[in-house]
Amino acid sequence: MCRLTEVLKDPRYEVIPLEGIEEQVFEYVPPGFRLTVTASPSRGLGPTLEVAGRLSEAGYRVVPHLSARLVADEAHLKEILHRMREAGIREAFVVAGDRDQPVGEFTGARELLEAMAALDHGLEKVGITGYPESHPFISDEATIKAMYEKAPYADYIVSQMCFDPGVILGWIRRIRQRGVTLPVEVGMPGPVDRLKLLRISASIGLGESARFLRKHHNRLLRLFVPGGYEPGRLVEGIAPYLGDPWSDIRGFHIYTFNEVYKTEVWRRSELERLGAAA
Repeated sequence: MCRLTEVLKDPRYEVIPLEGIEEQVFEYVPPGFRLTVTASPSRGLGPTLEVAGRLSEAGYRVVPHLSARLVADEAHLKEILHRMREAGIREAFVVAGDRDQPVGEFTGARELLEAMAALDHGLEKVGITGYPESHPFISDEATIKAMYEKAPYADYIVSQMCFDPGVILGWIRRIRQRGVTLPVEVGMPGPVDRLKLLRISASIGLGESARFLRKHHNRLLRLFVPGGYEPGRLVEGIAPYLGDPWSDIRGFHIYTFNEVYKTEVWRRSELERLGAAA
């Protein structure tokens, strides 16, 4: 079995905790699949943990996003970790979060990671984020420095949404040169329907929707330009490096934008093209 087939058999789908997402997952995604559940700056971590808990109990390997700016204090963090343990969740993805003002004492991912380590969180894995392309609010140098500082508390990095394999590979080269050795999961959009994306944007609230579109404006435009993006092309560009120990690319983190059915159809068609069953 080629390495590309292996990683397409076990990617990770990112979903947004909106109405109907659990039903989509149950209908189209096989049990045991890896799923991450995002966090909403306006709704807090409650919906994330509720959806993640139910998916975990249904047999999926679930990774909730823990947004530092949505955690009030140590007591709140202990409660979150307890809820995860009770639901059988053994992994977390720690981000700073897009909320303009933190709800409590944590302003960034590193502070939350340090607090989790001090509490001996007991999780099997912790992921952090990386930015192959420029962050809309933070300089490239600052994002790499922040990732370097978070690395001792983490087990892997997920790259933010990117469309260009060359950009992703160049970023991996730069972080390796800085001494960041954590394995990488390449973040990539799945096949996205424009109307579905606009409905999701509307459903997450006006303020949050504006923030989402501002943050991803240039990237989202490329989803709708004819010939601008096709997930198979990105996968093919990354495929030759999947077995490279220096790059240490472990797989794909697919931003579904809740297009779960369409994403799963695409994944199965890619496996069929490679001569493998899903």
